[in-house]
Amino acid sequence: MNASPPVALTIAGSDCSAGAGLQADLKTFQHFGIFGLTAVTCVVAETPKVVRSVHAVPPAILQDQLRVMLDAFPVAAIKTGMLFSKAHIVAVTEILQQYPGIPLVIDPVMIASTGDPLLEENAISAYKERLFPLATVITPNLDEAEVLWGSPARDEATMERAARELSARHGCAVLLKGGHLGGPECADLLMEKDLPTWFRSPRIATPASHGTGCTLSAAIAASLALGKDLHEAIAEAKGYLEATLHTSFGWGDLAVLNQGTLPLP
Repeated sequence: MNASPPVALTIAGSDCSAGAGLQADLKTFQHFGIFGLTAVTCVVAETPKVVRSVHAVPPAILQDQLRVMLDAFPVAAIKTGMLFSKAHIVAVTEILQQYPGIPLVIDPVMIASTGDPLLEENAISAYKERLFPLATVITPNLDEAEVLWGSPARDEATMERAARELSARHGCAVLLKGGHLGGPECADLLMEKDLPTWFRSPRIATPASHGTGCTLSAAIAASLALGKDLHEAIAEAKGYLEATLHTSFGWGDLAVLNQGTLPLP
């Protein structure tokens, strides 16, 4: 019998177009040689161009998925994506606080790339008060950071202040994604233990932005499951995301990432 691969769990919504959400996470896990588990929070009818409807899974069913997976498998890393509501965040927190030794990557999904809201407004306080204190790292983009921090970050100096304050406030590392700043580079900032580290990559001209946040956070979780430290995990995740953007494809006017089809590292 072959040796069992490391196991990672994604807690997120289902994207029927398979460019984001659970489907993107599983493709990413597969690329890194990770056995992926899922706990579904919502079923979303969407494409990269439109979010048509969202059907939330009852929080009790979400908790049952988590219990059975965490009881049955040696989960080495967990990531969260779309959690949708305060009730879902509370449900996830009640389970995950029983597993403090498992690295936890939180992508605080709030708005789809189409501009459609993916989080109920009253859920933001639950993120801050309940889930973030359990995190190894949170990965907000600039729009999400503005909601969480309370002010916009429009340059690298402001990004550093925002990341430092969010990290101190919630007791976890923060990877603040600066792709929305524009310019020739995508500059992301890791703030860990009050120490900043910048990760820079060239901006790629592509319409395939649907699912980039999901893919990046899943790649970080996969690398953590392989035993990498956070800096190395982020560097590998950034490299993987850059490669998927270079190899993205589309049908008509739909452009999607090409997750999971690259050679294993």
